Amino acid sequence: MQPFQLPEFYTPHPARLNPNLERARVHTRAWAHEMDMIDVPQHGTVIWTDDDLESHDYALLCAYTHPDCDGETLDLVTDWYVWVFYFDDHFVELYKRNPDIKGAQAYLDRLPLFMPVNGVITETPTNPVEKGLADLWRRTVAKHSLDWRERFASNTKHLLDESMWELHNISAQRLSNPIEYIEMRRKVGGAPWSANLVEHAVGLEVPAPIALSRPIGVLRDTFSDAVHLRNDLFSYEREVLDEGELSNSVLVFEKFLDIPTQDAAEAVNDLLTSRLHQFEHTALTEVPILLDEHAIDPIGRAAVLGYVKGLQDWQAGGHEWHLRSSRYMNKGAKTGLSATNILGSYAKTMPQRLKQFSSTPKVVEPYTLPEFKTPFTLTLSPHLDQAREEVITWGREMGIHDEGIWDEAKHRGFDLALCSSGLDPDATPEELFLSAAWLTWGTYADDVYPWVFGRLRDLAGLKIQTARLKQCMPLDMVLTVAPVNAMERGLADLWQKTAGPMSGEFGATFRQTVDDMVDAWVWEVVNIQQNRVPDPVDYLEMRRSTFGSELTTSLSRFSHSTTVPPEIWGTRVIQTMERSAMDYCCLLNDVFSYLKEIQYEGEVHNMVKVIENFLGVSQSRAFELTYALMDARLGQFIASVDTHLPKMFDDLSLDSATRASLTRYADELKDWIVAIINWHKGTSRYGEDEIRTPVNSGAFSQGPSGIGTSAARLLAR
Repeated sequence: MQPFQLPEFYTPHPARLNPNLERARVHTRAWAHEMDMIDVPQHGTVIWTDDDLESHDYALLCAYTHPDCDGETLDLVTDWYVWVFYFDDHFVELYKRNPDIKGAQAYLDRLPLFMPVNGVITETPTNPVEKGLADLWRRTVAKHSLDWRERFASNTKHLLDESMWELHNISAQRLSNPIEYIEMRRKVGGAPWSANLVEHAVGLEVPAPIALSRPIGVLRDTFSDAVHLRNDLFSYEREVLDEGELSNSVLVFEKFLDIPTQDAAEAVNDLLTSRLHQFEHTALTEVPILLDEHAIDPIGRAAVLGYVKGLQDWQAGGHEWHLRSSRYMNKGAKTGLSATNILGSYAKTMPQRLKQFSSTPKVVEPYTLPEFKTPFTLTLSPHLDQAREEVITWGREMGIHDEGIWDEAKHRGFDLALCSSGLDPDATPEELFLSAAWLTWGTYADDVYPWVFGRLRDLAGLKIQTARLKQCMPLDMVLTVAPVNAMERGLADLWQKTAGPMSGEFGATFRQTVDDMVDAWVWEVVNIQQNRVPDPVDYLEMRRSTFGSELTTSLSRFSHSTTVPPEIWGTRVIQTMERSAMDYCCLLNDVFSYLKEIQYEGEVHNMVKVIENFLGVSQSRAFELTYALMDARLGQFIASVDTHLPKMFDDLSLDSATRASLTRYADELKDWIVAIINWHKGTSRYGEDEIRTPVNSGAFSQGPSGIGTSAARLLAR
């Protein structure tokens, strides 16, 4: 008996079969033998036999997922998939069934030797995985730009390295939380790697200037999530019941939500459908604007359109292959998609699609917040009172109190200096003021964006204002735009004071975090204009930027930049430590601001609201699940600091200065968490008396002022 009945999948595109299928089967069969993957024992264990290779039929997978490429390209792509599935099974048999963490790490450490971004391979392969990778790398990368090779090498390394994350979880019998799972599954699951091969198969590369942009990133990530969630549904029986695997979204949902397996499978399928809807929404609404904004030439546009179509073909073909492969649980499932099936699929998922665009304000049910206790100690700066007055004076000078969004009383009640005082209790008076001013500017701008551009639906003004804010942060420190409102004046002033002492490289990195935050506000405004409630994955990932989390942590990183090598910031341990702290604080803000945002502002960007909408649960249940996510992320942060960070020190043989600097950075993140908790309890911002108090004068009281906002003023009148 199957552990659950497969749900009804959203299948918006028909699967097509490449006519070169039989050629690819013949070729890859010979290639696998040549690479010693068939019937050649590895440490005494045969990984694959001929029957295994034939029944898995990876040529069929590639013929379905790349229906239009020529025979030679299909041969190469098929060999890549044979290699990646062989690696997965090779790793399971040698290092997962009887967890061998030390041996696994040594094995993975050698693989980058066989995929140099520049130069030639000089190392001699010692096993089929190394031998296959060396052969494939030589046959693939010569046809591509340096930009593509770097992206492909990075995604291949992620795919290989993050197998250790799964192995550590199995060894510790640890089940990840849903946030961690989605994030890590992208890397270990290999779909971003597959997206690179889509570019190879269509014969065109996504233009480098937009390859790392948000819209292209959303296409890649939603594609990845859908591929992995689908695979988890089909592979639950093999992975969870046979291999003892813990890395499966059905199992994660089952345990986290405390629901039966069948219900968990349905919830995973709902998320899969939502991610595909997000893919379509981005391709239709964001990608065309991106191409115009960057003036992408016809060849580049053709590459992007080919990429989108290639990802859609992959989804359709991957689904069809899962229905046919002996590798997966697929009894009783229907194969072959007709036009009727596709139209029916659109119709059956239309209620879920419409639910995302049908948010309505509501009267919030009474609720009581818990204490939010942590094992960290709050310390406040002795310069707090001075910073309070200085930041009020600064706000007055920048014009923040004069535009009808805030007045001085609101600014004082919000008490953002209190937050800064806990964030950095050892700061000098000058540093504390600067921190409080950044929090003031970010909070004020975050209020202006939805009030002005969201409610008045001024998309043109939104684009112009965003571009002008970015002009207020010149990397050469020469301001070429004259600030015309409080947001612009404040940002221009803070940029000069903050970025001036930075190196050019770090200044560019810091500016990117501000750019990302402003772009995330644009994303929020567009959702408000469309009345769109984001799905949980999209929401949480963007929430880190809208909350200003990356901006804050980047400033902390800057203070440690002389002692911590740049590559350390990209390690899984540091990123997990940072993101778990960010997510805890973002969710904390959501539960404190729920009344303000949902009842008084009709907001759609709140995790409690997102969970209510996505799972169709009550307000109280949505709060319970939000608290559970907060607890999981806090626990993950503590484990990262107490266990994984010291282990990383030893694994990477870091020197004492680097260890001390990273330990201090972890302590700063503890300060960050406890300071944000303390501020939420002390600020007037989320109290009902404050929420009901309007500001009745100023430039924005009758609509916005400044460059590009004439349409909004006209609407206001």
